Amino acid sequence: MNKGNYLFWIAALVLVGLAAALIWVFIPRLAADPDNAAAGNRIGFGSDAVRAEIVAIVEEGTVQVGNVEQEYQLLRVELLEGDWAGTQLEVDYGKRQTRPEGLNLDVGDRVIVSVGKNLDGYISAYFMDFVRTRPIAVLFATFVLFSVLISGWKGVRGLMGMAVSLGVIVFYIIPQILRGHDPLWVSVSGAFFLLAVTLYLVYGWTLKTHAAVLGTLLSLVITALLAGFFVDLTRLTGFGNEDALFLVQQADVQLNLRGLVLGGMLIGALGVLDDLVITQASVVFELHGLDSGLKLRELYQRAMRVGQDHVAATVNTLVLAYAGAALPMFLLFSLSGENFGFLLNLEYVAEEVVRTLVGSLGLFAAVPLTTLLSCLIALYHHRLGAIRRYLGPETGSGGHSHSH
Repeated sequence: MNKGNYLFWIAALVLVGLAAALIWVFIPRLAADPDNAAAGNRIGFGSDAVRAEIVAIVEEGTVQVGNVEQEYQLLRVELLEGDWAGTQLEVDYGKRQTRPEGLNLDVGDRVIVSVGKNLDGYISAYFMDFVRTRPIAVLFATFVLFSVLISGWKGVRGLMGMAVSLGVIVFYIIPQILRGHDPLWVSVSGAFFLLAVTLYLVYGWTLKTHAAVLGTLLSLVITALLAGFFVDLTRLTGFGNEDALFLVQQADVQLNLRGLVLGGMLIGALGVLDDLVITQASVVFELHGLDSGLKLRELYQRAMRVGQDHVAATVNTLVLAYAGAALPMFLLFSLSGENFGFLLNLEYVAEEVVRTLVGSLGLFAAVPLTTLLSCLIALYHHRLGAIRRYLGPETGSGGHSHSH
């Protein structure tokens, strides 16, 4: 085994070890952060959302809720955080609200409950949800393991890129929007930064990556302009989503909800845009590496044949992703018996349609733009003179090096 393989397996073991630590130590402690536990997590209406552990099953049976007969449980839980930590209360699960079939709770399970004082001054609690922290951490560790085993060093760099992406969204895009800055341009700048950093992390400082980054920048600007135009044309206000109402009530500054819609459209298309631009850049440089005698027109046409197939499949993927997320809404429409032409005019429906179509238009623009830029860079980079030496090899995999 050579030195490179040793380093790879060391990195893989370190990442898996970190993921294991995340499961058993960091995430449970984060969930029980004493700074947050002092008051619980505010959910409005004078109540707190806190974690609790089931200490006993008081009663089980069946009950009629509406037209459905379902199982219920009466649970005794001990609050684990908040002002009433250590207090034991009774909570019903399925007696007054619809609950999923077959998901019974046992002693030792942890749940999230809403705790507050009623009008008589007594403390009461209501079941809200399950505590899913550790199972999600297990899933994340599995994701890390397979990412490293399947993709090797690129998987390691991809995980680093994912961390950068989440960091930009959490520490730049969200805070800037909450400070009242224009969500559209905050999203454009943040999206370009995170995609540029992740592309360079995964694919290295190469001509191929430079072409992909330039294609990303132009595609984002075009997508932003298209989004702005069609949001104005369709008169979207940003109030189509009920979450917008909570934002307006809880934010300390006046938020531009229309800009928030635009920013959401951009961020929603980022992952697919990343895939398209780097694929087109790779296709161009691989074709150029196989036959450096190809002229601009022929190189562009060959790469675009791949791009046309890719963008067709990608747009279908984007539409299916949005349709899958909106499946409950489609079912509700079907049950309502309303005409779909009428429903299309409702903002929360129109917003999803505009989001899907504008994102697709951005992808359509990304393919020819990135392909053309990649062709120009691949064929004419030798004309850059002294600057060329600082731009790296053509690709990161052996790097084609053609003399002209």
